[in-house]
Amino acid sequence: MMPTSEYIIGIDLGTTNSIVACMRNPLQDREPSEIQIFPIPQLTGPGVISRQDILPSFLLIPDAAELSPEALQLPWNRENKMAVGEFARDRGSEIPNRLIASAKSWLCHPLVDRNARILPWQGSNDALKRSPVEASAAILKHIVDAWNHEMATTADGIDDRLRMEVQDILLTVPASFDAVARELTVKAAEMAGIRSLTLLEEPQAAFYAWIDTYGDNWRRTVRKSDRILVCDIGGGTSDFSLIQVGETDGDLTLERIAVGNHLLVGGDNMDLALGYAVAGNMAQKNIRLDARQMKILSQSCRKGKETILSEDTPDDYVITILGRGRGLIAGTIQSSLTPETVNEVLLDGFFPVCEWTDPVSTRQSIGLQEMGLSYESDPAITRHLATFLRQNSETEDRPLLPTAVLFNGGVMKSRALRNRVLTCLKSWADATGGASIRELPGIDPDRSVARGAARYGLVRRGRGIRIRSGLNKTYYIGIAASMPAVPGMPQPVKALCVAPFGMEEGSRQAIEDREFGLIVGETARFDFLGSVIRKTDQAGEIVESWEDDIDPVTGMETALDGRAGDMIPVTLETRATETGTLEIWCISRLDDRQWRLEFNVREMETE
Repeated sequence: MMPTSEYIIGIDLGTTNSIVACMRNPLQDREPSEIQIFPIPQLTGPGVISRQDILPSFLLIPDAAELSPEALQLPWNRENKMAVGEFARDRGSEIPNRLIASAKSWLCHPLVDRNARILPWQGSNDALKRSPVEASAAILKHIVDAWNHEMATTADGIDDRLRMEVQDILLTVPASFDAVARELTVKAAEMAGIRSLTLLEEPQAAFYAWIDTYGDNWRRTVRKSDRILVCDIGGGTSDFSLIQVGETDGDLTLERIAVGNHLLVGGDNMDLALGYAVAGNMAQKNIRLDARQMKILSQSCRKGKETILSEDTPDDYVITILGRGRGLIAGTIQSSLTPETVNEVLLDGFFPVCEWTDPVSTRQSIGLQEMGLSYESDPAITRHLATFLRQNSETEDRPLLPTAVLFNGGVMKSRALRNRVLTCLKSWADATGGASIRELPGIDPDRSVARGAARYGLVRRGRGIRIRSGLNKTYYIGIAASMPAVPGMPQPVKALCVAPFGMEEGSRQAIEDREFGLIVGETARFDFLGSVIRKTDQAGEIVESWEDDIDPVTGMETALDGRAGDMIPVTLETRATETGTLEIWCISRLDDRQWRLEFNVREMETE
């Protein structure tokens, strides 16, 4: 039964920007209202509050010497000690060791403890640090408090029926987020006080927004056998999904059939690349920038990029940076960002024309590396797209090409960038005998994910077509092989499929015809694995040689409840929850004991 909340709320918790859309819940015979964007009150300057459609996903935690308490006050929190949003982003560029950015990307970083207080990554004051989960929760908590201040506050106080925490909330995540990153997202929402929550993949949300824009006319825009590529290029990530259009009993159906890997390349990379291009021009004039100035330059290039890529392209965009040292006129440095520079850097660097067979470039690894975010070694989004389409093809002589493309993400507002992607896709179709490819226009790339999430709230109530999707990967658990010990040879680990690709929310998958030995009472290791390539493996199948197309998701060591040294015969059951997370249970064959393996980053809970 759907929650009987007053509102349906879609939240796009973005890497660089967060947006909230809402509509009245169509209870009983009430018709659904139009989806609206909620203007989020936020600090835009010291002590200055403004309502903005977009909340930059930045968290600034200054010490007392850097900002006065009055500068951080919020209408609902006079004792506030951190800033979220526009002021955090802008002021944080000047004190980067106090700024947390890209918390969402850290949620899926497998090599760090995402529950540990590690952000800002290079920050020096441990007392001011937050974990990726806490930082994400702080952004969501700001959204919750802002909503309650604006929407739930009456002359008599807070109306509990209108509080955001009790509304029906659809929270979006990248399609490429694995089960651990999704679980941590849910944990962050719970820390922010959100009670009723469902996860939705961002490319699907964008497609729901497109359907909402076209109304019933969307059925005349697509046709049976269409394969739609949702190309979502945001500030921090690139996300690819394929949606297949089918037909059942004369009605069109939609099914998400493929999801790409999590790619940390997007608008942030482009801003930095433009910054280096401008800095290179300055260096020719013997002007050298320090690290702080480079951060300010990168932010200025973001604004310049957005201006130049708009429909009304200016001749150039003037950039002004506070100067340091001697010989600087009026203490500032001026330069400009030209359309020619933007096109050269973005089109040639991030969207180069390539063949469908071109691999993603790799660079030689350096022995010691910083433990920062795992950015892609190849910034060419078109080569990543070619790899995605090759990996999901059933034949080696052609990629799995779309027949239509829906672009999403702020970067793709640029007609030049959209045309470059379409040019590559059409050239691949020509080379392999594929069908013609067209663009599906008509959505707001900045706000579509939040709007589509709210629309999905209606779909869950039976009002509109639903995209069949389920799990975005095939998931496995490592099983130690039963074989004699061999000197110098580690015990082989096989991959047991516990959840097939596409396993739907609210369903269970029991492996009852296989029995396994579960070590309890002493520390044991559990490996959780996943694959976006192996889509036909079914629950219970064991893959002996898996290193080429199955990747580790996380590994943990824990001691499960029980008498030390016991090995309990168990069967396994996987449950895909309605929320959008995954649970794996070990069920004893001897008694009524059960252990839930919650793969939650270096820690495991049991019940």
